[in-house]
Parts: sequence; C-alpha cells; structure tokens
Amino acid sequence: MAALLYGAPIGLLGGLIGLGGAEFRLPVLAGVFGYAVRRAVALNLAISLITVVSALLIRGGTLSFAPLLGLLPVVVAMITGAVSAAYVGTALVHRVSERLLERVILVFLMVIGVALIVEAFLPQDVPGLLPDPLLVRIVAAAVFGLAVGLVSSLLGVAGGELIIPTLVFAFGAGIKTAGTASLLISLPTVAVGVLRHRRLGSFAESADLTQTVAPMGLGSVVGAVTGGLFVGVIPASALKFVLGMILIVSAVRIFRGS
Repeated sequence: MAALLYGAPIGLLGGLIGLGGAEFRLPVLAGVFGYAVRRAVALNLAISLITVVSALLIRGGTLSFAPLLGLLPVVVAMITGAVSAAYVGTALVHRVSERLLERVILVFLMVIGVALIVEAFLPQDVPGLLPDPLLVRIVAAAVFGLAVGLVSSLLGVAGGELIIPTLVFAFGAGIKTAGTASLLISLPTVAVGVLRHRRLGSFAESADLTQTVAPMGLGSVVGAVTGGLFVGVIPASALKFVLGMILIVSAVRIFRGS
C-alpha cells in the first residue's frame, strides 16, 4: 500500500512535466523504503519498464508515429548507443562499492535537478543546434545515447529527462515528437538493464517484485495518466523549477553521508 501511495503522486508529477518520475522514485526507494542503493537502482529500473511500456501503449493510441519518420536515423543511433552503455553500466553497478555508487547517484540527481531548473527558463520552440549533415547527426546521436544508457543503468531511470531536451535542442524535434521518440529509445534501454539485473541476481527476492515493483509501477502509471490529462492546468515551467529544487534537496539529504 505504501508503494502504491508513493508511486501515484510521483507518477502524477512526472506526467505533468512529461517524465516518468523515476528520478524522484530513487530517493524514495533508498530513503523511505530503506533499500540498499544497488537494489534500489534495480527496482527503480523495473518500475521504469512498467511505466515506459504503459506510456507507449497510451501514447500510441492517441498520437501518430508518422512525424518520427524524419527523426528515425537519430532514434536508431541513440538506441544503439544507449543499449550498449546500459549493458556495460548495469554490470558496473554490481562491481563498484555501495559508497561510490551513492556518490555517483548524488552527482547525477543533482545534475538532473539543475537541468530541470534550467529548462524552466528555456523557450520550448528552438531550432536544432546541430548541423544538417546526416552523418554528423547520427554520430552525435550515438554519443548522446551512450550518456543516456549510462545514466539509465546507474539511476534506474528511463532517461526521458535527458532524451527529450537533447532531441528538442540538439536535433530540433517538436516536443510531442520528442516525447514519443524518448519512449521508443527508453524501452530497449530499460529492458536490457532489467534483463542484466535479473541475470546478476537483483530480483532474487520475489517479495520486492510483488510488494514494491508491482504496486509502485501501478501507482506510477495511474498517476502519470492522470497528470497527462491535467497538462496545462499548472505551468510546466514553474513545476520543473519546484521539482528540480526538491530533487536536489532530497538527493543531498539521502546521499550526503556517502
């Protein structure tokens, strides 16, 4: 019940700003539920897989995938880089010490928090910053994908908080197209991470899946759908600023002793 009740508002806030909310779930899993950080990352990734699949199914029923055709080479290149980094990054999570992993997570969460605050003041419609030659865009997309896959595996997130701004500001994609592309990129990335964690024994305790992953995943999906219905009621820019500050404060409180 606690997992369900925490998952719903996190999903709601994520839905209001167009994210899955995994970056906010990780401090809850490690701080409130008391999971060791390595297991919290694995569980967060499993919950992220549930939310990504659900969001993609819902989005597919309401939006056309036709606008993605022009962005397809970029999407494929990002998937290639992200999946490769996720495969390596998941193994890295199991090799480094808990203390070092906590330090890395603290830095990444603070960076994401700052990015949310910065995005609150950026214009939504901007031309792509990268030049038009296809080879340049593909190489850049693969490099960005490597960064996304690494962050996804180390934090257990889908990576939308990095993918969407990259597609919008670097490649000039529309915000709705970027949101759909983000889900397509996240799905194989998160799936590879979950399968690797499973092989490495992160989900050996079935109680984690039935008592935490399933109810928190359900709450996140319900919250995200509800948040999507109320997009526009609360200005996304103001919400990003507030949530960025909350993420930084919560990350420091939970991981500052590492």
